[in-house]
Amino acid sequence: MSNHTFSEAERAAVYKAIFSRRDVRREFLPDPISKDVLTRILGAAHHAPSVGFMQPWDFILVRDAGIRQQIKTAFEQAHAEAAAQFGGDQRETYRSLKLEGILEAPLGICITCDRARHGPVVIGRTQNPEMDLYSSVCAVQNLWLAARAEGLGVGWVSIIDHAALADILGLPSSVQPVAYLCIGAVAFFHERPELEEAGWLPRIDIEQLIHHDRWGQRDKIQCD
Repeated sequence: MSNHTFSEAERAAVYKAIFSRRDVRREFLPDPISKDVLTRILGAAHHAPSVGFMQPWDFILVRDAGIRQQIKTAFEQAHAEAAAQFGGDQRETYRSLKLEGILEAPLGICITCDRARHGPVVIGRTQNPEMDLYSSVCAVQNLWLAARAEGLGVGWVSIIDHAALADILGLPSSVQPVAYLCIGAVAFFHERPELEEAGWLPRIDIEQLIHHDRWGQRDKIQCD
């Protein structure tokens, strides 16, 4: 039987990228991203798995200051609406958090999903049509891990109205924004996720999240 396992160094590099990846907001540096590095991370995103091999993603590289300011304004509106949903001390904590780096990062990348690509019938979407969206999220994760391996930080601006973002970027009706990412070199990476460091929520013990065969079955199964 062939051994397809990575070498110890290769395996360690993969896990290092996973465990040291952070959602970056305030640590961005203004240094431009080289063409070679940008080409590599976009290539990594384009090699994500996709349902029916439909490759539903596109990548909009946003450098224009005016467009980025429009996106910042849309974020601020959504941020204010979100703050109103929290109560008491949690609302004040939420307002104190830095949750985007739209103007600080040298580059924004919007990853989209073309829901009409290759027509209405796609292998794997016949029962679960949302699988194309999940495929685009896989492209986000590939880009994020590749960027971390290149020493770049990424921040996902999830607090934004997608209809507003689509209008700003001029997206066709069949194309849905999946993620607006801020990307660039950073001064440093946090040891732990910022929300964990801020005490917003703790990391859940993985043992609480593992079920065996059926939901709620916690008995450990001994493997040979």
